[in-house]
Amino acid sequence: MNDYIDGPRLVADIGGTNARFALETGPGRIEAMLTLACADYPRLEDAVHAYLAHCGAPVAHAVIAIANPVDGDAIRMTNHHWGFSIEAARAELKLTTLLVVNDFTALAMALPALGPADLMQVGGGAARAGSAIGLVGAGTGLGVSGLLASSGRWVPLHSEGGHVAFSPLDEREVDVLRYCWQRYDHVSAERFVSGPGIALIREALAAGRGIAFDAELSPAQIVSRALSGGDALSREAVDCFCGMLGTVAANLAVTLGAQGGVYIGGGVVPRLGEYFIDSPFRARFEKKGRFSTFTAQIPTWVITAPYPALTGAAGILADHLQRHPAPARPRRRVRSVSPTHAEVEHAVR
Repeated sequence: MNDYIDGPRLVADIGGTNARFALETGPGRIEAMLTLACADYPRLEDAVHAYLAHCGAPVAHAVIAIANPVDGDAIRMTNHHWGFSIEAARAELKLTTLLVVNDFTALAMALPALGPADLMQVGGGAARAGSAIGLVGAGTGLGVSGLLASSGRWVPLHSEGGHVAFSPLDEREVDVLRYCWQRYDHVSAERFVSGPGIALIREALAAGRGIAFDAELSPAQIVSRALSGGDALSREAVDCFCGMLGTVAANLAVTLGAQGGVYIGGGVVPRLGEYFIDSPFRARFEKKGRFSTFTAQIPTWVITAPYPALTGAAGILADHLQRHPAPARPRRRVRSVSPTHAEVEHAVR
């Protein structure tokens, strides 16, 4: 079933590891979801071709949320080798409209529509209606965004806050940072608060204590060992990661005045399940010196909905097509666009 006169719309969420595709067949109705490994395709366009061949549906309009800054036509991913021109990709894929937006901008736009079944609250606090909202998420990298209320609409922040300098909060984190200074001139928050960061934390902890460690363990394997209780070093690495994430989230909360709450997205934290509730995250979030009372009143939620960025991206595409109706295919004059700041807004609910 398709409600759009010009066919279903392609929505995609591209991270450094996986590319998630789906079709929007009606407002908010996301179907035919498929996840492809980025490493299996030389180019983004090849992955899109593979998905379109899989679903067999003609598509005129598409939006791609990507883990990368979006500024102009040329896109080159930070945590993967894909690079492309938006216009050239649109032409090759025979699309009338191709929007490319930052993945956390898309995820931020999905937040107002999330319900209790899509979230797991960690700690106390209550959201203040109409206040700023924060968003952080650890995956292959560290995404940061947020929403600000303006004239009855939500305006997303276009942020690369994951690349701020890492700030340690205890001696253990100072030791981990000192270890990484031997390798990197600039140690960002993303260097630790991400999937690869968990492995780096474990390596640094082991090196500081003269403990042998298995460098081949993946972040997923480290998390599995930590949760099973059979590997103390892995458990400590995950605990350290959660504490660091608490600092990042608290910094964002006080920077934005995010009394509307802070949401935790990305692929890592949802896999921690109930452990995350009792992890060092919330205690660290509330450990903010003179602003500890302030952060203690702010709720934090883990996003448990499976593909929320796809919903947010679809909303951005719908807004764009409403503002800029596309000519019916088969007319030949077509254009590719990146949405302006004003075009990625949603009404405050």
